[in-house]
This record gives sequence, structure tokens and C-alpha cells, in this order.
Amino acid sequence: MRVDLYRRAEAEGRFSHLVVPEGRPIPQEAINTDWNCEARGTEMDETQAHWDRYGIPEPGRQLSEKGYAITSVDEQPRR
Repeated sequence: MRVDLYRRAEAEGRFSHLVVPEGRPIPQEAINTDWNCEARGTEMDETQAHWDRYGIPEPGRQLSEKGYAITSVDEQPRR
């Protein structure tokens, strides 16, 4: 699946990531002016159980249920 990837800074040098299908806007419930575009049109396998690099569990389920996938608060990576 081709997706657009957004990132925002969190406390203690951590980051959250938000992934939406390519070309779709960030859904209303996730709109936040702090989201910065990190990449557009990136190919990612939504059937994976976890996107380790972004701390996103069950990306396929999140995308189908919410229209986006987001970093788990417990897994905010440092970068």
C-alpha cells in the first residue's frame, strides 16, 4: 500500500508517526497542526503485524478501522 507519512515531536525527544493512504487527508479526529510531512507515496506492507520503525502496531487493522495508523504511546521511538 502506498501511504503518506507524518511525524510530530513529543516530550523527551520522542516522536509519533501518523500514516494515511496516499493522497488522503489526515482524518478529522487526528488533525493536529504539529504534524509534519515526512514522506509521500511510500510503499509499506500493511499486512505486517507491526511497523517497528514507527512504533505502529497492527497497521492494517488501524487503517481499515480508522483510516489512519498511528504510533502507540508506549512505543514512541527516539530519533
